[in-house]
Amino acid sequence: MTDYPAYEHNLKALASTLRKNGTLAEVLLWQQLKKRQIEGYRFIRQKPIGRYIVDFFCKELSLVIEIDGSSHDIRGEEDRKRQKELEDMGFIIIRVSEKDVRYNIESVVEGIRQKVMQIAQNRGRS
Repeated sequence: MTDYPAYEHNLKALASTLRKNGTLAEVLLWQQLKKRQIEGYRFIRQKPIGRYIVDFFCKELSLVIEIDGSSHDIRGEEDRKRQKELEDMGFIIIRVSEKDVRYNIESVVEGIRQKVMQIAQNRGRS
């Protein structure tokens, strides 16, 4: 993937607002992802992709990380549809719970690191 994925341009301002008003879990996980801390890969926050804004995105790996909070309990079908659409566009999705990020960040980061290494290995980079 050479260019960033296309997105609905009305989402750009909303993504900016979401970055400025992140949840505690988003802020905590961002502290672990920014500045290429996970195997040297660059992640960005609140990236518009298609009709959606994803929590975290790594262009090089086509990887999306989503934090599922309590609102996701009632939006299950919507989340499944969203994930399928993103996967159909060629993205790999990692879902983590807000509770795990808040109370077990080390385990969450290690799980992400393992998945990143697996994707990189499958694509010929280690």
